[in-house]
Amino acid sequence: MSSEDVPGIHPERVTDWLCANIEGASAPFEFSLITGGHSNLTYRVEDAKGAVRVLRRPPLGAVIATAHDMAREHKIISGVGRTTVPVPEALGLCEDEGVNDAPFYIMDFVDGVVLTGADNAEESYDEAQREALGVDVIEVLAALHDVDPDTVGLGDLGRKEAYLSRQLARWRTQWEKTKTRELPAMESVYEALQSDIPEQVGAAIVHGDYRLGNMLSGADARIAAVIDWELCTLGDPLADLGYLLNNWAEPNESGPVSRSGDAAVSPTSAAGFPSRERMTARYQELTGRSVSRIAYYRAFQYWRLAAIVEGVMSRYLKGVMGAEANTDAFRQQIDGLADAAVEMVRSLD
Repeated sequence: MSSEDVPGIHPERVTDWLCANIEGASAPFEFSLITGGHSNLTYRVEDAKGAVRVLRRPPLGAVIATAHDMAREHKIISGVGRTTVPVPEALGLCEDEGVNDAPFYIMDFVDGVVLTGADNAEESYDEAQREALGVDVIEVLAALHDVDPDTVGLGDLGRKEAYLSRQLARWRTQWEKTKTRELPAMESVYEALQSDIPEQVGAAIVHGDYRLGNMLSGADARIAAVIDWELCTLGDPLADLGYLLNNWAEPNESGPVSRSGDAAVSPTSAAGFPSRERMTARYQELTGRSVSRIAYYRAFQYWRLAAIVEGVMSRYLKGVMGAEANTDAFRQQIDGLADAAVEMVRSLD
């Protein structure tokens, strides 16, 4: 596919903007859609000198109001980029929809592998490296949660208090707006979560989708960059830990059904990665936060992800994602996530 035919990119207008606004950018540019994303669209942009950058824009077509805010995402990686947390460097933001029909931003390209399953985890790293990588994942998360949002210009990113109450309200609304069928488990889990919200201790920058699939892992078995910050906000840091643990399968485990229709095999099911127990203990050691109610946060995150994936499926059904998808597999994944939330809620009794 030539750059002229890449969905979501107007090559001539974007080329003019890049040359005028991105230092060192040299036309012509080659644009290609990076596969694997189901929300905002991500493109590789290679210039005439071989320099590679990344462009992020919203999905094609209409989206829910306030979602897919490029200026907000650009602000987040700019702020987090001032810390020790590894993120791509933010290079520029275009809010003029006349350039590319929607706002977009440009960030630096970071070399690394995205671990999506046990197979490529085993191909990329030996057992000792997988252990080191796992330790780095939890240490980076602890470092993120140690950042004072005000000191990096993110103090106004959102309300700091009542995170879980706000999230429960937000994702229940999202579910109601985008659901394609009734799913009683989503209602029963919501009621259980709403009735037993833990007290929030402190506030932090919460990534919102913190897992190996949203990281670029480097050749040195360390995290080269944390990516996909569109769900980031301020609030209860334990929500990130609960989400990470849900995605941190141990050997011989599988997760809820994936969008491909097969059992989702987490990268961490490959031997060598630290156990959930070790990851949780290390987080508590680094942050000093109690993890005694982590099962609540895990139940919440299964339920929340089910609502998110339902929204993604809805966008595919409306044809605004620039691609087709197996919606039956999406439904199976959502059902699996809802069932996992029910089981985790039962463990709270």
